[in-house]
Amino acid sequence: MSRIVAIANQKGGVGKTTTSVNLAACLAAGGRRVLLVDLDPQGNATQGVGLEKGAVTHTTYDLLVNHIPLAEAVAPTEVPGLFAVPSNRELVGAEVELVGAEGRESRLRSALAPAREAYDWTVVDCPPSLSLLTLNGLVAADHMIIPLQCEYYALEGLSELLNTFVLVRDRFNPGLSVLGVLLTMYQHTNLSRQVVDDVRAHLGGRVFETVIPRNVSLSEAPSFGRPISQYDPKSAGAQAYAALAQEVLARV
Repeated sequence: MSRIVAIANQKGGVGKTTTSVNLAACLAAGGRRVLLVDLDPQGNATQGVGLEKGAVTHTTYDLLVNHIPLAEAVAPTEVPGLFAVPSNRELVGAEVELVGAEGRESRLRSALAPAREAYDWTVVDCPPSLSLLTLNGLVAADHMIIPLQCEYYALEGLSELLNTFVLVRDRFNPGLSVLGVLLTMYQHTNLSRQVVDDVRAHLGGRVFETVIPRNVSLSEAPSFGRPISQYDPKSAGAQAYAALAQEVLARV
């Protein structure tokens, strides 16, 4: 069964785009057809799979505002089995243009309907805000993954995000579930260990067993337009995302 998963957190710098790109690539490495949807105007996921933001013909803006068919917006990547709907700064305008539009919160869900037949997995990289774009991502998704950085204020803002999840589930998307909370940027320090313990104590089984380490290769890979599985497949970061993909598959 085809699945759509949104990677969301209103805080920036928590590894959201890194997770979107590398989870999508690892799922594709298992022989699945995967679609990565860049819903962030910064376009970092677009660059992370080797697409040039200024050179793409169609973007998620065209899906949401201009109603172009999904097939026209999809671009191939150099990762076998991985395709992407790119994004650029043009998407900023969608927030304003959709404010008064009918069914504005479900534009992406309608646009991604063909993905159910064409792809095994669709991964949506949401922007770092609780905006109309993020709302579209959650309304379109079956599941939500929440990256949390292993830092002192890791749980700050999580309750607001979970409240948004409940609102979306109750009003727009009753099938939406939290697939898991993903701890990212882990270091072998007392602080990181304490954060992991605190988050697991608060959230229990909602937290993935896999923890993503702070890793130089993970930071370098986007500048080369490659997911970690291609850039440095033997790195700790690559092994962690491969493990996450297996855990995601086991949870659905």
